[in-house]
Amino acid sequence: MAASKPLHFRETMPVKNTLWRAADLLILSLLTALLCCRLISTRRREALWIVAFLCEAWFTFVWLLHINSKWNPVRQITYPERLSKRWEDLPAVDMFLTTANPELEPPMITVNTVLSLLAVDYPPHKLACYVSDDGFSAATYRAMVEASEFARSWVPFCKKYAVQVRAPLHYFFGEPEPSPSISPDFLHDWEAMKRMYRELERRVEEAHLRGDTEPIFSQFDRENHPSVIKAIWENKGDPADGVPHLFYVAREKNPNHHHHFKGGAMNVLTRVSGVITNAPFMVNVDCDMFVNNPAVILHAMCLLLGFDMDKMSGFVQCPQRFHSPPKDDPFGNQMTVLNHFLGRGMEGLQGPFYYGTGCFHRRNAIYGEAPDDPPFGRSRRLQSSAADIISGLRKTSLAIDDLAASMHAAVDVSSCSYELHSLWGDEVGWAYGSATEDIQTGLRIHAKGWRSVTLNPQPPAFLGIAPSGGPATLTQIKRWATGVLENLVGQHSPLLAAVNGKLGRRQCLAYLLLNLWAARSLPELCYALLTPFSVVANTSFLPAGLAGVVPAAIFAIYNVYTVAEYLAVGESLRSWWNNQRMRRITAATAYLFGLLSVVAKLVGLSEAAFEITKKEVNAPAAAVNTGGFTFDASPLFVPATAVALLNSAALAAGTWRMLWAAPDGGGPGLGELACATWAVLSYSPFIVGLFRRAQYGLPRPTVVKASVLSFLFVLLSKLASS
Repeated sequence: MAASKPLHFRETMPVKNTLWRAADLLILSLLTALLCCRLISTRRREALWIVAFLCEAWFTFVWLLHINSKWNPVRQITYPERLSKRWEDLPAVDMFLTTANPELEPPMITVNTVLSLLAVDYPPHKLACYVSDDGFSAATYRAMVEASEFARSWVPFCKKYAVQVRAPLHYFFGEPEPSPSISPDFLHDWEAMKRMYRELERRVEEAHLRGDTEPIFSQFDRENHPSVIKAIWENKGDPADGVPHLFYVAREKNPNHHHHFKGGAMNVLTRVSGVITNAPFMVNVDCDMFVNNPAVILHAMCLLLGFDMDKMSGFVQCPQRFHSPPKDDPFGNQMTVLNHFLGRGMEGLQGPFYYGTGCFHRRNAIYGEAPDDPPFGRSRRLQSSAADIISGLRKTSLAIDDLAASMHAAVDVSSCSYELHSLWGDEVGWAYGSATEDIQTGLRIHAKGWRSVTLNPQPPAFLGIAPSGGPATLTQIKRWATGVLENLVGQHSPLLAAVNGKLGRRQCLAYLLLNLWAARSLPELCYALLTPFSVVANTSFLPAGLAGVVPAAIFAIYNVYTVAEYLAVGESLRSWWNNQRMRRITAATAYLFGLLSVVAKLVGLSEAAFEITKKEVNAPAAAVNTGGFTFDASPLFVPATAVALLNSAALAAGTWRMLWAAPDGGGPGLGELACATWAVLSYSPFIVGLFRRAQYGLPRPTVVKASVLSFLFVLLSKLASS
């Protein structure tokens, strides 16, 4: 597409943040003052004082990373209406969707996401949707066949009536029913489409219950089978309300070959699409991330085509948002404030991270370098298609000349052995070796000199299903924390990329803020245990006298600062508190076990596993819950339970000692008791869980293990203080 005036498609707007900068520097100065108080104190050689100093030095370092990442906020404004005037010149786009387990990710969730992709406002003959099924499920395949049939009515319906939400589950059951005063034609069509969708649900559910009725699926095991690639629907130049190409892809699995989890699936999709449609741009979404803004591809093209140089937008990332989330974000996983402030700040550096879903890619940025045999493998068809992409060819149609030959090549490039003696997973495609292949892939793209851009249209581009309950939330965060720390200590660390590659220095520091999630667990845990230690040892860890004003000021100003952030983006005080509470809980659970996973991997004890979180089909109904914290028998909950027990006991014992037993004994003071109170409030779900049952109560083995840990801590504290 000719882009003679690319700036007309989008506009970059700096965001004024003078007051936020002043607050950032004020908190930094107070943290520095606290460290100076530690250094000049007569107690500076005490072990307790040293531990407190090291923790506070860590908090200061992390705050510096925050300041760096948020210092220059920028936002992008897109003008898709200008781009849509050049409809026939728009480039082609391949759409990738991944699913891995039909039990944890029910086929109807995938169906709704696929239907929302097929119905976007974009020329259908320029789109192809590829569904990767790592579960090798006949139910998923049948669901895609049924979805393609339904799409032939659903897509024209959406475009005829300008439907906003194009995932039928959320359109029919998550939106108000149409008023009877609306046109009779629309009401008739709406009711007919709803009946058809109910019938689609019934057929998909029956196929799921029947199991592997397709011969190819019944002959092989899920972890040991050949590649199965099916052209479910081929668009042959249909008009504007036609249905895009739809392909089903189940890559070959073999116990003798590592399949590299989602990263391996994405690389197979890249190669398979490369030999079939070879669109210059790709978008990937998880199976539960349906399109919420039908103009999303037009918005993305405003950024991908709107710069003078392609390297200004190697990929375009949409912030992750959730459909009908629980009120006040009880599990702290909506990341609204993080996306708003950190996202805009990253926009002012080299661009946002790649989060693994809701992202538009330039195929040549994913390829990384000129095509020759070592990087791309033995397929001449793939080498030829890669050469076209890297040479700058911009396809505006996805007509398939020889589907049979394309499918034959697709089976070849999806085999287990194809990547041998190539650079796939290393220098080409999605990165291997991490539980967060997305972050690592984005880092590699940035290290080659590309920039990225945030796409945040209204309404939001994609909406997903937020994890519900404590176990699902913390399991997901543990995987993230494990993966980003693996990235830091691996051979493709952002530190090395800043020295040897083209990763900007400040962008490197922004990556460190993410990479150090798991490492935050130790300072957080140590600081949370300083008050219990002080009570056992009858001492204090906070400065006394005038110097004691400094930590109090840090606590007060920081909390006012974070409250202001939440109010600035329209969040409630309750949401603020839930997120503050979850930060403490996450540090003692998901972050800690993420750190242990990486340490175990480094010493050769185990490999980090890729854990899939369960998705609920009836998301709108499931979202209406109390937000109560739930537990299971996972060891994740043992350390946090011990911290809750120790601080509860320390608060009670410290208060009793201060008021009655030894008011002038020189032990813990008001500062320590305030810290214990804050810890008890932060870990209140665990204290409440001691007295509740079923999923809202702590399992008895967890309580026993936490009690043993607490006893050992008290015993060691007594020994250390004697």
